[in-house]
Order: sequence, then C-alpha cells, then structure tokens
Amino acid sequence: MDIVFLTFILVLSIFLGFELISKVPATLHTPLMSGANAISGITLAGAFAAAGAESLGTATILGTAAVTFATINVVGGYLVTDRMLAMFRSKREANGGQS
Repeated sequence: MDIVFLTFILVLSIFLGFELISKVPATLHTPLMSGANAISGITLAGAFAAAGAESLGTATILGTAAVTFATINVVGGYLVTDRMLAMFRSKREANGGQS
C-alpha cells in the first residue's frame, strides 16, 4: 500500500477516536473500559501468534513488543476499571463491613 494512503488512515483513525471518546458521558466510561479490555485481550492473542511465528527477525521482535504493550494495556485497563468501580462502593464495604 502507498505510504500516503496508510498515513491518511492513521490520521483519520486518530481523529475519529478522539471525537468518539470525547463525546462519551462519564457514567459510561467504566463499561466501555471493560469492553476495551476484552478487545485488548484479543489483541494479546494475536500478538502471541505473531511472536511465536517460526520466522526469526523483525516479525518476532515486533510480536514480542506487541505482547508487552498489549499486556500493559490489559493490566492497566483492569486496574483503572477496578479503581473506578471502587468509587461506587460504600465506605462500609471498603472497610470489610466495619464502621
């Protein structure tokens, strides 16, 4: 593919992603984060396939980097989701039922 066409797709996807995310109300961020974590899990599975390919060289290095970044994304996403859900817990539940 032509580099200009690929750059156009990248810029368009960045703009579209920014516009979509900025329009999401705060009450929907937690469910959307959970959905994004599921998608990142699929990305992680594809990264494992790329890293474990029989070819050596660039594909293995890029696959390993993809596994690393996708793992950071999944773990970080679940930590953020857990922290956001903790904001909705009562103080009593957070202290193990003690007042």
